[in-house]
Amino acid sequence: MAGAFGEISEQLRRITVQVLAGRSGRGSGVVWSAHGQVVTNAHVLGRGAIQVEFWNGHRLPASIRTLDRRRDLAELQVEAGDLSSAVPGDSDALRPGELVIAVGNPYGFMGAVSTGVIHSVRVQAGFAARRWVVSDVRLAPGNSGGPLSNSKGEVIGLNTMIAGGLSLAIPSISVGRFLAGTVAGKAHLGVTARPIPFERTTGQIGFLVLEIARHSPAEQASLLPGDLLTGAAGRPFRSFEDLEDVLAFHRGGQLEFEFRRGTSHQVRRVILQVAAERVQAA
Repeated sequence: MAGAFGEISEQLRRITVQVLAGRSGRGSGVVWSAHGQVVTNAHVLGRGAIQVEFWNGHRLPASIRTLDRRRDLAELQVEAGDLSSAVPGDSDALRPGELVIAVGNPYGFMGAVSTGVIHSVRVQAGFAARRWVVSDVRLAPGNSGGPLSNSKGEVIGLNTMIAGGLSLAIPSISVGRFLAGTVAGKAHLGVTARPIPFERTTGQIGFLVLEIARHSPAEQASLLPGDLLTGAAGRPFRSFEDLEDVLAFHRGGQLEFEFRRGTSHQVRRVILQVAAERVQAA
């Protein structure tokens, strides 16, 4: 058992890098592909040139391919090949009490390992609810962006912050969706919307439509400013990521949205004909 744990820890250390950005930016990252794709937290990146330091002390310059500060994720690229890379796990399959392993570079100490157990797989935080993997692993400054893995060594989260004495990690499924959205354009809806509380007892949120772009799928479906989008593709919205996710993974065609209008409590449905398009926001 001890030997297997040591082997898994060493594998995780080899896919964990130190991200150095300017004079003040310092954190961790995960080698996501053997061809130099590195994922980290957006807040790790300060101003100035970015370097990535590997487990063996070798440093390479890195460039930012994609940055999403709202999701606190960044995709970096280094010119390297045949690297040890992460094996993503299924964060949706996690259960409270499962063993997890965190690797990072707290206070600049390379490849520090800590262990803990899962507390929950999601935290509701009002109208800005986000998916989190919550555990009691011990983190410190410099751990941000490093991997959180299950007992098999599969990366199931990206360590991000400490809240209430517990460690919060962005789930691997959210990281995968972020990276997938950088490869192919998401479906274009054509609205500017703001998340607001909807059903507090169930944690459901809605997206209040503020503006609608001309000639957009939303306009053609007769959506109006003031409408409240409550779900799509048969699923209610429970986090601000849900709307982005349904668009990111819908490559065109018909998509059903649920919404409410005015003071009516009646749930209406509308079918939108959406098309894939590279856009910055829904």
